Amino acid sequence: MTDVLIPWPQLDERHGPWPDGTRVHVWDGRTPTAQLSAEALDAVSLWVMPYAVADAHRLLDRLPGLRAVQSLSAGVEKLQPLLPAGVALHNGRGLHDASTAEHALGLILAAQRELPRWVADQAAGRWEPHFTRALADSRVAIVGYGSIGEALERRLLACEAEVVRVARRARPDSGVHAVEELPALLPDVDIAVLTLPETPGTTGLFGARELAALPDGALVVNVGRGRTLDTAALLAETTAGRLRAALDVTDPEPLPGDHPLRHAPGVLLTPHVGGGAASFRPRAERLIVEQVRRWAAGEELLHPVPAQA
Repeated sequence: MTDVLIPWPQLDERHGPWPDGTRVHVWDGRTPTAQLSAEALDAVSLWVMPYAVADAHRLLDRLPGLRAVQSLSAGVEKLQPLLPAGVALHNGRGLHDASTAEHALGLILAAQRELPRWVADQAAGRWEPHFTRALADSRVAIVGYGSIGEALERRLLACEAEVVRVARRARPDSGVHAVEELPALLPDVDIAVLTLPETPGTTGLFGARELAALPDGALVVNVGRGRTLDTAALLAETTAGRLRAALDVTDPEPLPGDHPLRHAPGVLLTPHVGGGAASFRPRAERLIVEQVRRWAAGEELLHPVPAQA
């Protein structure tokens, strides 16, 4: 018998029966853990963690038979150090590609076409039209060119923008530049979009030097992780009115209500909602069902995360 713990009930009704010999338990991360029997907790070998439940990891020390954890987040930097030795980790790669790319595109369009100003004018009863920047014909650098970057690129190209791909390592055959090339690339960029995960190598990667390399009026967008962008350096540039920013992630996060970044000119903020779209749930359900099927069959699970050194 194989016992698994998942966050949502009735997936078998929507996706077909569970594999023979599989017992599926459900915990959404918010209801009391008392609903789970001690026998079930002892037997669970695969746990699909609830999504966006900050303290869901509290269950880890009550799962003695745990062998694998499936996160529904793409970024697992905070979870990884909490896992017991010998427990494999798998992330939600791909689940948020479309929604995050969609959100990044929305932030770019809102900033370029000054939608916050028009919303304020609507509320104030003003009618003061003027020309704005455009996305079409803009040069957009995607810094952290992975699956989310690829999804964003497709949307940017449909809007007639030019895309510059930047990743940790250069891939000349794919037209991907290395991050070391940023100082040379950024002076010709209108919009820089960060889709970086948080790792020791990416923390603070986009700092004062990179921001200074951008031309006046450039837009900085972050939909990856807040700590990859130097907040103090960005605040200095936006307060001076030299750069603009559209951020779905910040450092610190949540951003305090009195943080000066909230009132800096040309800054648009959303509260880390890039992955929170209707497309997430059905995609996550399909991944859960596939991982449970693989686990029951003794097959390798999708999206393994390398163990920390």
